[in-house]
Amino acid sequence: MFGVFDVPVAGAYHVVLGIAGAMNPALAIVLFTIMVRLALHPLARAAARGERRRAELAPKIRALQEKYGKNRERLARELAALQREEGASMFAGCLPMLVQLPFFFVMYRLFSATTVAGEPNGLLARTIFGSPLGMHAAVTPVFAVLVVALAVVAWWSTRLTKAEVPALVRVLPYGSVLAALVIPLAAGIYLLATTAWATAERAYLRSVYR
Repeated sequence: MFGVFDVPVAGAYHVVLGIAGAMNPALAIVLFTIMVRLALHPLARAAARGERRRAELAPKIRALQEKYGKNRERLARELAALQREEGASMFAGCLPMLVQLPFFFVMYRLFSATTVAGEPNGLLARTIFGSPLGMHAAVTPVFAVLVVALAVVAWWSTRLTKAEVPALVRVLPYGSVLAALVIPLAAGIYLLATTAWATAERAYLRSVYR
């Protein structure tokens, strides 16, 4: 089912190994993650613009729902007319986010799969301060720093979440801390890099499209 990702995973693998040959493998993971996130930044901007447009349309949509809520067909026509008039869609911003998902899946596979292109994942055999990147949760300084850093990023993310959202949504960022306990160290480092970038990017785009 996921065989379609084998080629991009293998390509990314060789790029990261090349980078890791010139620097600490953990830094190579972070650098490669930043490179990918930079390439995806235009999609993040598009998603932020779409979210802003949905927020602007929300009052008008609620007014139509209150007025035509009992007439589904009329409501659908009025909503379609509103979208044409405003030149926007209620789903604006969703497509850019969906387009990014395959990239994130490739990145996760790269840093967690034990084999790549039919051979052992050599990246997971590298070490950082004596801890193999393929190692799972253990009582080591490296894992302690990783978990604390993920918790700080999760806290920062919740600070950016609107107060009116459900409590469950507000605690979701802390799921990364739990994930770090079951995934390889390499994947945990990737998770830290990508969530930190996503949170910083979210804060920046919010200031641009407020």
